[in-house]
Amino acid sequence: MQGNWLELAEQLLDYGVMGTLLLMSVVALWLFIERLMYYRGVDVNAYDNKELLELDLSDNLSTISAIGANAPYVGLLGTILGIMITFYGLGEIGTVDTKKVMTGLALALKATGFGILVAIPSIVFYTALLRKMERLLTYWDVNTQKGNR
Repeated sequence: MQGNWLELAEQLLDYGVMGTLLLMSVVALWLFIERLMYYRGVDVNAYDNKELLELDLSDNLSTISAIGANAPYVGLLGTILGIMITFYGLGEIGTVDTKKVMTGLALALKATGFGILVAIPSIVFYTALLRKMERLLTYWDVNTQKGNR
């Protein structure tokens, strides 16, 4: 009975953490593409107020940033829970099976690796979009100073 419970816990942990990280990566990529398309078509000269322009340009940037900042923690949580399940399973059988320990630890560590793999592109997306936003705001400033409004 305990073995079945541990297998179920491992599967739920694996699919739950990896599924969450996969969802985070899809959302970050989707928002990155959406922002790029918006930036390509935005007419900064149509705005009379810089703050309103900045509000429109910064939509969804905080979500991308939050994904990049939190993905490693989601992966780390998966690693910690995976290691706990591995040790709990070892405690249940009462013997140290090196193969079971190494397999459990390797599976747990893949969550951290995948979390970092999600975080790095998300932070790159955020930084690139932030730079593009700053350029568009500077373009608005330049046009306003020249009186081209």
